[in-house]
Amino acid sequence: MRSRFDEQLAILNKELILMGASCEEAIALAAKALLTGDGELASKVVLMDDDIDEKEHNIESMCLKLFLQQQPVACDLRQISAALKMITDMERIGDQAADIAEIIGYLGGRTGGDCNHIGEMASATIKMVTESVDAFVKRDVELAKAVIDYDDVVDDLFDKVKYSLISIIGEKPNEGEYAIDLLMIAKYFERIGDHATNIAEWVVFSVTGVHKGEKGL
Repeated sequence: MRSRFDEQLAILNKELILMGASCEEAIALAAKALLTGDGELASKVVLMDDDIDEKEHNIESMCLKLFLQQQPVACDLRQISAALKMITDMERIGDQAADIAEIIGYLGGRTGGDCNHIGEMASATIKMVTESVDAFVKRDVELAKAVIDYDDVVDDLFDKVKYSLISIIGEKPNEGEYAIDLLMIAKYFERIGDHATNIAEWVVFSVTGVHKGEKGL
């Protein structure tokens, strides 16, 4: 019975990794579309969101079956509970990558290159998502905590993007719509960073049994 349960846990972990990889790819494509003005790439991101949603439903079903059909011990319960929480954040990452892609479609072929730091912010966000998934795969608490700390970097870059866009509007008032679109994109990157932080926090919980706000973290 236990060997069967371990096999199902291994499958669950594999599916989580695949879902995380899809999220990473969606963000990377959205960032590339933003910096190149490639509308076709942006369209691919929107389509990928459906695949990420499907992965969420499949993993949720696997988790519920493990709860109902097996008798998981405490550490297993943590792992399955964390998985359920993580896929919610991953699904939101997919949504927000698609939101970025949709806004890129309104830019009319223009890129985010006129805004200082937005490319850097995109790269920092991708780093957070990649390392939060890596932390889960490796059960690496220190890497997960590093992701949590790195959210401050993304927040700082968001502030820099805002100041850059304010400067653009000040110098070229007719660029207001363009600046607002880029600000929305930056806000979505910031939210993706928040979701990556949540994933990292659940990684810590799955390994240690301690979640943010509790003693020990």
